[in-house]
Amino acid sequence: MTVPLWLWVLTVVIIIGLLAFDFIFHVRKAHEPTLREAATWSAIYVSIAITFGICLFVFGGHEMGIDYFTGWLVEYSLSVDNLFVFLIIMGSFAVPRVDQQKVLLFGIVFALIARAVFIALGKAMIESWSWTFYLFGLVLVITAGKLLAPEDGESDEADNFIIRLAKRFLHTTDHYDGDKLFTYENGKRVLTPMLLVMVAIGGTDLLFALDSVPAIYGVTQNVYIVFTATAFAMMGLRQLYFLIDDLLDRLVFLKYGLATILGFIGIKLILEALHTNTLWFINGGNHVPVYVFGRVESLSVVGIVLAITIVASLFSPKGVVASAVRVLDRKCHAYLHEEYHGSDDDRRALYDEIIEREKALSKLNPELVAHYRDETGVELALQKVHKLHGDLA
Repeated sequence: MTVPLWLWVLTVVIIIGLLAFDFIFHVRKAHEPTLREAATWSAIYVSIAITFGICLFVFGGHEMGIDYFTGWLVEYSLSVDNLFVFLIIMGSFAVPRVDQQKVLLFGIVFALIARAVFIALGKAMIESWSWTFYLFGLVLVITAGKLLAPEDGESDEADNFIIRLAKRFLHTTDHYDGDKLFTYENGKRVLTPMLLVMVAIGGTDLLFALDSVPAIYGVTQNVYIVFTATAFAMMGLRQLYFLIDDLLDRLVFLKYGLATILGFIGIKLILEALHTNTLWFINGGNHVPVYVFGRVESLSVVGIVLAITIVASLFSPKGVVASAVRVLDRKCHAYLHEEYHGSDDDRRALYDEIIEREKALSKLNPELVAHYRDETGVELALQKVHKLHGDLA
């Protein structure tokens, strides 16, 4: 189905309108959303995405509808995975809770722009080079393998090269001024740490787009569906962040589910590339008779894998312990970055929370606690926190 220009314009206007509404009525005034507010707006954005998919079913045909929902599920799961890194970055910079909404909205807008650029580049590659699907498939298979690789700990991940570059070249004040990017210090206009946070978020968005775009093109080559599935998957992530927050760490099997999905799509792409092969060094430039997964099969695989991943994670004792230890690790990391604390009261309140969370670990499975303590390196972080608190007392 060829999508007319007016529909493209209308879709983009609706997406921009939703983002503008989000900023004007929710983000412009700094506050921490209540659980009810986050749940309500998360449900609204998911309903909008589903309604759009139903409209595609009705007016575009079942093939467009199935492709959209498959792509939306893939992109939504990848977007939830992005929230883990957003958590780490904001913990690294000790961003005040009430000011995190603007950071999240910026991350969503920048991610949409980055993905739009990569979607256009991906479309150009598909139309220009017959080997593009081989490349996309290989990228996804490699990414799936990386997801299964052992982790070195979240604190190391938080200190990635983008953050280090930002800290090196952007010299900021040692304190926040609400959610402002600039403030005045000694009569001079200076940068605040909030700008560092946004640079770090933007940089990671670019890296995520490298995996996201090949994944969605593995579902469909209809650029309208690719764009809308990506956009509607990212809408509402800000509200979802505040809704599930600590529950993100409960999803201990999410990386295995994502690895399975990305690996499946990567293999699907390679099979499709073989099925339509024109490269001279493969089967003499002729098509290779291989099995190709259909639309319904792809949607079923993605949906079943995500369902199993989420249910298994939420009911797993490992998830409870992983969440408790990883949240404690982020709190310790935030405390150790004392330069970003707004006041002594903020620092003391954070330390009290760390103490409470540390005590709560004694009520959980000791073997699992020991495993995740070792995995995250939280033990060393706790020692540094207690020492620093003693020095500052």
